[in-house]
Amino acid sequence: MSTYLDAIIAGFGGQGVMLIGNLLAYSGMNQGLNVTYIPVYGPEMRGGTANCTVVLSDEDIGSPIIHRPKSLIIMNRPSLDKFQPRLEDGGVQIINSSLVDAELAETDRVKSVFVPANDIADEIGNTRMANMVAIGAFLQATGVIPIQAAIDSLENVISAHYKKLIPMNAKAIQAGAAHVG
Repeated sequence: MSTYLDAIIAGFGGQGVMLIGNLLAYSGMNQGLNVTYIPVYGPEMRGGTANCTVVLSDEDIGSPIIHRPKSLIIMNRPSLDKFQPRLEDGGVQIINSSLVDAELAETDRVKSVFVPANDIADEIGNTRMANMVAIGAFLQATGVIPIQAAIDSLENVISAHYKKLIPMNAKAIQAGAAHVG
């Protein structure tokens, strides 16, 4: 069976959107998939908008540009407003329900997974881990990459200065996956 999934990951600058996009890309590479990763920063950076596109495939990737993504990770309301209308019918959206009202995000045309990422990260002990909770939920909901592959790839994306945070990041990924079931 062929593997192909594209995703747009979006939120405010500072929410770790680029980090989890990079993690998804490295996880795919470490699983032997072809990947593309394109970061897009708003002019404001921290506090402004940020998004990235990741494509994972076991075949050649024709273009890294995605107009109608098959999946989304939405970390805030402005990102929902911008990207949800573009989501392919039947696609999957992971919604950070700590910051996005579920009623605003609900639609019958796609599968919606509501994850209180900030709240779960708070319970773990660090609100800044909300991005890792979201990627864990995404991996569980899509099945595109095993959870353990993402955990094993953390060392590829976390700088040497922050290596001590890998266990907490792994715990957040697992918590996001567990929330989805």
